Amino acid sequence: MPYDVLLIIAGYLLGSLSTAILTCRLMGLPDPRGVGSGNPGATNVLRAGGKGAAIITLAGDLFKGTLPVLAALMLHRGETAAGLVGLAAFLGHLYPVYFGFKGGKGVATALGVVFGLNPLAGIAVSATWLGMALVSRISSLSALTAFLLAPAYLYLLTHSASISLTMMLMSALIFWRHRRNIRNLTIGAEPRIGRKAGG
Repeated sequence: MPYDVLLIIAGYLLGSLSTAILTCRLMGLPDPRGVGSGNPGATNVLRAGGKGAAIITLAGDLFKGTLPVLAALMLHRGETAAGLVGLAAFLGHLYPVYFGFKGGKGVATALGVVFGLNPLAGIAVSATWLGMALVSRISSLSALTAFLLAPAYLYLLTHSASISLTMMLMSALIFWRHRRNIRNLTIGAEPRIGRKAGG
């Protein structure tokens, strides 16, 4: 049990590292919290600094979700512990201790957690996001659709109720963090991918 607690703390601290903010600082770009939607995530970094910075941000956010989960699994802590460690990393991204507990919406980090728990589920979530993005050209709608289905994908592929319940909590938090986007979607005001407007 002490090992699980240490892994959960480590997951939270790793998740608290804001890839978006650090990438923009290192590349001399505007702080993503002051650009577009104000969200420190890959989509907003794309607006602030272009594709290169956005790719680095996406990779970093994915990595900090996957690494703690893989560490827990490699240390044979079990699927429940691995899910909790992933949840801690996700919460670190949402509420980072290093940045005044004001973080991003958690989509990429949650996807990293899914990949760590089950790569096939990660592919399914990614494919859902991509398919919806190609149809709608709206990043938030793509993320919401993907994570609406993520708990089901994980349950079908792992048959683990604890993992599925953990992902349901993460999905609920993703929906909560996207509440402004959801309002915009209902009135047709949500920006499409590639546009400069915040959302």
